[in-house]
Amino acid sequence: MNRVVGSVLIAVGAFLIVLAPLTRFQVAPALIAAKADQYGISKLQATGAQYFSIPDGKVLTGDLDITVTTRGDVKEAVGDRVVWDEFTAVNDVTNGKPGIDFSERRSAFDKRSGVGLNCCGVSIDKEPVELQGQIYKFPFDVEKRTYPVFNSTVGKAFDAKFVGEEKVNGIDTYKFVQVVPETKTETRNVPAVLFGMGESGDVQLDRMYSGTNTYWIEPATGAPVRQEQQRNEVLKSQDGIERSKAFVATAKMTDETIKELVDSAVSGKSQITLIKTTIPLVLLIVGIVLIVVGIWMFRRRKVA
Repeated sequence: MNRVVGSVLIAVGAFLIVLAPLTRFQVAPALIAAKADQYGISKLQATGAQYFSIPDGKVLTGDLDITVTTRGDVKEAVGDRVVWDEFTAVNDVTNGKPGIDFSERRSAFDKRSGVGLNCCGVSIDKEPVELQGQIYKFPFDVEKRTYPVFNSTVGKAFDAKFVGEEKVNGIDTYKFVQVVPETKTETRNVPAVLFGMGESGDVQLDRMYSGTNTYWIEPATGAPVRQEQQRNEVLKSQDGIERSKAFVATAKMTDETIKELVDSAVSGKSQITLIKTTIPLVLLIVGIVLIVVGIWMFRRRKVA
């Protein structure tokens, strides 16, 4: 009887030892991925922002509330891709003007690397766009290097450089800074009188964007836990002269949103540690123990 039990223990132990690296190197990568059924609401605030109000015909200054809602399109999540839809609403709290700006964005990206994919009707404000670089998140196991990150205002990727490590709500993060040079995003015909360029008729103004975006990334998950956007948009005439502010603001995530993102990242990191380290290690240890016990039972049989 001891010999039969010993054989079973050795067989099970050998199986668990083989299963340990398979779990670490094959099962874990398959399970660790961005969520297809993503749903989240992030809130940002911009104090003392300036923007050109078309109804008022002038630049207003006020504190802004910004709400970003993200929802995953589960039906389009096929293979290694996920597709997320985003809706952003901006409200002027100071001047009592809700809905001063709305924007929509549809993005597809690799669920592990976070790199953009061009499929599934990706767009910005219903206009087709070619995605580049990181979308929403950085890859799992982020490195201390430069990553191209997509900027939805300009519609292309710019480098986000690693600048150091920093704690956010007690967890370690990698800090990346992206500087976007002044870039034309659109040209509009506008009433000349609004910009001191005549008493009648329209003139053409270029909307020029530049900005600095800062990301604090939890390195194991690649998830952003804090973000700050310094945005400078101005209107320039064809001779290059600045005629007005268009949208100038520094938007920062609220403490509540940062806490929610940190909690989510900590949970994700724990799951990754469980799948990549804890479970394989337990399988290996139990497998070794079973083999040792099985061999001991064989020796016990011979002694008997």
